Amino acid sequence: MGRCVYGGIYEPSHPSADADGFRQDVLSLVREMGVSLVRYPGGNFVSGYRWEDGIGPVESRPVRRDLAWHSLETNEVGIDEFMRWAAQAGVEVMYALNLGTRGVQEALDVHEYLNQPEGTHLSDRRGGKPYGISMFCLGNEMDGPWQTGHKTAHEYGRLAAETARALRSAEPGLELIACGSSNSAMPTFGAWEATVLELAYDAVDYISAHAYYEPLDGDLASFLASAVDMDHFVTSVTATADSVAARLKSKKRINISFDEWNVWYLSRFQNAPTPTEWEVAPRVIEDHYNVTDAVVVGSLLISLLRHSDRVTAACQAQLVNVIAPIRAESSGPAWRQTTFHPFALTSRLATGEVLDIQIDSPTYATPRFGDVPVIDAVATHEPGSLTVFAVNRSQNEPTELTFSVGGAPELAEAWLLADADPTATNTQENPDRVIPQPFEDITIDGDTIRVTLPPIAWAAIRLTT
Repeated sequence: MGRCVYGGIYEPSHPSADADGFRQDVLSLVREMGVSLVRYPGGNFVSGYRWEDGIGPVESRPVRRDLAWHSLETNEVGIDEFMRWAAQAGVEVMYALNLGTRGVQEALDVHEYLNQPEGTHLSDRRGGKPYGISMFCLGNEMDGPWQTGHKTAHEYGRLAAETARALRSAEPGLELIACGSSNSAMPTFGAWEATVLELAYDAVDYISAHAYYEPLDGDLASFLASAVDMDHFVTSVTATADSVAARLKSKKRINISFDEWNVWYLSRFQNAPTPTEWEVAPRVIEDHYNVTDAVVVGSLLISLLRHSDRVTAACQAQLVNVIAPIRAESSGPAWRQTTFHPFALTSRLATGEVLDIQIDSPTYATPRFGDVPVIDAVATHEPGSLTVFAVNRSQNEPTELTFSVGGAPELAEAWLLADADPTATNTQENPDRVIPQPFEDITIDGDTIRVTLPPIAWAAIRLTT
């Protein structure tokens, strides 16, 4: 999509590129960010993708139209190239199958190429060891009328179940993800999940969820409370899945793969003119993120952690250039957007178990969600260490957060993401304008910790005990 791959992770002419054409400066930032899982080869893109176009000699690969983003795909980067990049990055790959324009046989073919040991036609074409991919998405956003090959819930549920059963015949231990709703505002939300799961419950392990947020009509109060909507999304989908389990008398539990989530100024994209030319790697939705956007991303991470008993996989979409925490310019530098920082800190510090905490907070009014808590927080714990992630949604007032822990806590490290200018961004010319700062407005009195969070702020506080 756009310049995520071509001009993002891959640019053979870049001074930092390795022998495979992958930018090492971008790769270094991916590792620093703490990415552990990448969904490939895409979302909407995958519904028209022919995986076999991206294998074999690069010079003989066809150029194809990508209808999803009105661009040309050269197939210069295909499965084998991407898997080499993933190995360098140290990430697991979640492979998305095309169930828009293709079906069961194509899913079995790409699985054979990816995972089958040598001795079959497609595994011998691969050569080398199997890639051992364990997670497969059964299509993408098939509820959306914009999706190539869009289907009704019944049509998709049948196809997902058939594909899942066929894949399990090839490799029983796979983790398979059925498409849930593209967002919770879809008119079929809830009914879609119920129908799909009634048809495919025993054959799949996950139902997907996708959500993007922006300050609509300048409504910052609701934008800062985006995690309230994410919380509702998760609890609604889990309730629907559990209801289906009860009707089917199944003891199996379906979890959620929140495999697309982010801040995305979608209205800008929707109001942009439709491209007339077919280009390779056009600039598509390269949003510039500010401090407020980063605070919202931090709050969404809090929501995902809070629901990690059921949300057991999640992917911030996308990785580079396209609504991304990492930006890169051709023949130029790569840098961290503001949204890079809460992800990197959460990835590093959120270890051990997530605690079930209760929050007593004042509320404020929002046009979209009614009264919501000013403070939201989550905590993770492992022996000898406790980390608290917290957000202050107030636009004007600092708020004190107080909590107690056992033992004699000591402050190990604390980081604050906030700024006197909540619209500040990082740019190519000033890539470190917004970075987390050491958080010093913390006092420890016995086993009680008091933290004063400034307006529009996200913080990570690690204590040792």
